[in-house]
Amino acid sequence: MGRPAGARRARSGAGRVAVITLVLGGARSGKSAVAERLAGAGPVTYLATFTGGADDADMEDRLAAHRARRPPSWTTVETSDLVGAVRAVERGTVLVDSLTTWVAGASGFAVDAAGLCLAMGGHHGDVIAVSDEVGLGVHPSSEEGRRFRDALGLVNQAVASVADEALLVVAGRLLRLDLA
Repeated sequence: MGRPAGARRARSGAGRVAVITLVLGGARSGKSAVAERLAGAGPVTYLATFTGGADDADMEDRLAAHRARRPPSWTTVETSDLVGAVRAVERGTVLVDSLTTWVAGASGFAVDAAGLCLAMGGHHGDVIAVSDEVGLGVHPSSEEGRRFRDALGLVNQAVASVADEALLVVAGRLLRLDLA
């Protein structure tokens, strides 16, 4: 798994090679904040995949905290068509937050992970994708919960296979993940 030795992506300004980074973590681990720091000042296109309305005060507070951390220079695109949105960004850093809500919002949890990986690999700039690591928790008690966990796990594996770097955030601490 991982990018083949010697493989190169498109250049990203000043002769620098663009990088795909997958940032994994549990709920409230700090993964989004880490991804935002990695993205830097800009230009950044922030692809928000939670497109439904907040249905409770806690979710609204979480969304507001994410919005408040983003610099005003960033462009925010709310989308459920993640593959198309990544392809539409011509240059600069793309920050996807998150693969979790993309999968959760899809009918039957069916998403085009292969298409996303191709779009990420073809982007002329860095791509940072945030996702929950759901395989470390308790065994889901419902069939739907198990299907979601399995679907997200497969998407995470697909993105990790094309990523130059995979990071795990636990309690605000960062761990770099090596290839298995």
